[in-house]
Amino acid sequence: QVQLVESGGGSVQAGGSLTLSCVASGHSNARPVVWFRQAPGKEREGVAGISFGGTITDYADSVRGRFTIFQGDAKNVLHLQMSTLEPEDSAMYYCAGERRSGGDWFLPATYSLWGQGTQVTVSS
Repeated sequence: QVQLVESGGGSVQAGGSLTLSCVASGHSNARPVVWFRQAPGKEREGVAGISFGGTITDYADSVRGRFTIFQGDAKNVLHLQMSTLEPEDSAMYYCAGERRSGGDWFLPATYSLWGQGTQVTVSS
């Protein structure tokens, strides 16, 4: 059974940094490729995505220049380096995989494999 497990969340002050990680297991070709986040009362939104081979990245405008998505040396590991964090970045962060070919990278329906999430809280 393929699984995604996130880690690295926590509480930081505004201006601080965190790096999230997502590890895929259960299949040799399993690979997380995107990060979403969801704050209470809000829809799940795409934050950062990466192509399967790791050569192309894309970011939501709200995080561009502050967040960096990258694969680990082992391709089943995905990271999200977050800097200059703002209270508005507070949310549950999810990684996802099994992207539907041709799908919008930042639509949740494009993905069929999800982790359980890791909480990020940024205080002012």
